[in-house]
Amino acid sequence: MDMLSSEKEATGKREQNRLRNRQAILNAARICFQEQGYESTTIRDLIQNTDLASGTFYNYFRSKQDIFAALLSDFLSGLNENLIRSRRSAKTTEEFIHCSYLALYSATARDPLVYELAHSNDRALKELFGSGILGLIMMSLEDDVRDAIEKKVLPEVDQEYLCTAFFGVAYGTSLMVARRVHQCPEQADNEVHRATDLSTALFTGGLPKLMTLP
Repeated sequence: MDMLSSEKEATGKREQNRLRNRQAILNAARICFQEQGYESTTIRDLIQNTDLASGTFYNYFRSKQDIFAALLSDFLSGLNENLIRSRRSAKTTEEFIHCSYLALYSATARDPLVYELAHSNDRALKELFGSGILGLIMMSLEDDVRDAIEKKVLPEVDQEYLCTAFFGVAYGTSLMVARRVHQCPEQADNEVHRATDLSTALFTGGLPKLMTLP
């Protein structure tokens, strides 16, 4: 029993150490990418900003691209889950639109650096994921819009144009949220709600007019 406890304790410590080292590398990447830019940052720069040996570093990531992908994956995984869950539970048009933008802008405000990096390195992002940042964030939108139209939560309008309009508003507004939060982190909640209310009002005010179009 003591031997089993010791093995479990050792395994737990190794896992904690692994997570700690991985996070140290990601934190170093955030600093380097912000100060030097993604393209100018080298693996050597990243290693020098940690207490890890180069051999240890390569146990976690093979390249700078892998680190960038990890930062984006962490950002996107939780966001898309929140988007799908909140949109699928929406009962009204306004709720559907409001929760979509709120989830996106909230995630952006929590991690503005990663979002700005994604915008400014769209080519690298497409090489890694095959899509730009908004395509990745809103990849489930078309299915959710189709589902909402079937449930009569959204009006029967052209789905492709509607999703494109969602993308357009989200693209510029989310980047503005990231920039403002970077400048004044203490205003994060205020910026999120201002952006969400504006985007929601813009859509809910325009959708009734769309229903009159052929």
